[in-house]
Amino acid sequence: MPTVDLRSDTVTRPTAAMREAMARAEVGDDVMGEDPTVNGLQEAVAALLGKEAALFMPSGTMANQVAVRTHTEPGDEIILEGTAHIYIYEGGGFAALSGVSVCCAPGERGLLTPAAVAAAIRAPGSLSHFPVTRLLCLENSANRGGGTVYTPARTRALAVVAREHGLALHLDGARLLNAAVAQGVDPAELAEPFDSVSVCLSKGLGCPVGSLLAGSRAFIERAHRFRKQFGGGMRQAGILAAAGLHALERHVDRLADDHRRARRLAEALARLPGLEVDLEAVQTNMVYIGLPAGADNAAWLAELKARGVLAGAVKPGLLRAVTHLDVDDAGIDAAIDAFTALAR
Repeated sequence: MPTVDLRSDTVTRPTAAMREAMARAEVGDDVMGEDPTVNGLQEAVAALLGKEAALFMPSGTMANQVAVRTHTEPGDEIILEGTAHIYIYEGGGFAALSGVSVCCAPGERGLLTPAAVAAAIRAPGSLSHFPVTRLLCLENSANRGGGTVYTPARTRALAVVAREHGLALHLDGARLLNAAVAQGVDPAELAEPFDSVSVCLSKGLGCPVGSLLAGSRAFIERAHRFRKQFGGGMRQAGILAAAGLHALERHVDRLADDHRRARRLAEALARLPGLEVDLEAVQTNMVYIGLPAGADNAAWLAELKARGVLAGAVKPGLLRAVTHLDVDDAGIDAAIDAFTALAR
């Protein structure tokens, strides 16, 4: 039975054409700044995001953690939405690598409001007792929010609050291109208010490895040292960067197909007895599925697997399905059939 893998968009495999581009890549020593393909990718991503420079990293987690370290000093505090990837899924790197604390502000479907950010900022008179609020981090799209997106207007409103209080802004844009395609806006418009932006190549774009961090030239020069310090200096990395260039040219517009398929899956599952799907949160390529009361995640996942469908578990009673370039319309049909059989 063919397997439809909806666990994550990180499970994508490079296409034959991408593998060919990787095999042909011109390479050099990237730590010395001499890999022409890496340099080309960094220039392309900086231009895409409207920033002066960019830096290639092995992973999105490293890109975010290098950004936090570059913006802060030990003892500072950063503001995050309570379900942000940087807070939940990056191994406490903000504390271990940068020595900063986190203030988790409440969000709406993973998205912060200006009022929540303002309330989280430390009052100036309290600085001798408390950490200094230094950085606001947003995530677009918001993974645990259901793949929800920040609009340009909401992003600008949050930036106004941050700037009024002297905060730097970082965007965890692992799926920023999903957010841009979903709204029909230029990625640079979503990135514009931020001092730094990370963007991932190995999710919806289908590359095997890699993320980039973009910002001003001065910021990237400082970030370069922390990339090396954190173990992210690679040598002939052009083989990996070639996949990114290929994906930027060919795999961005097709993200709309993933969004369309996620919507079709969500609407079908929402009609099934006992399942709950927040359709307002299905804005990109993710579908969060609430199971019937008392249902066992492991049992559901095992039954789905037996029917050729792989999904992920988020917490008790909640599964996640993520569409990507390795899932076609037939795969969505198979997933709907499998959930239908279990929901009866």
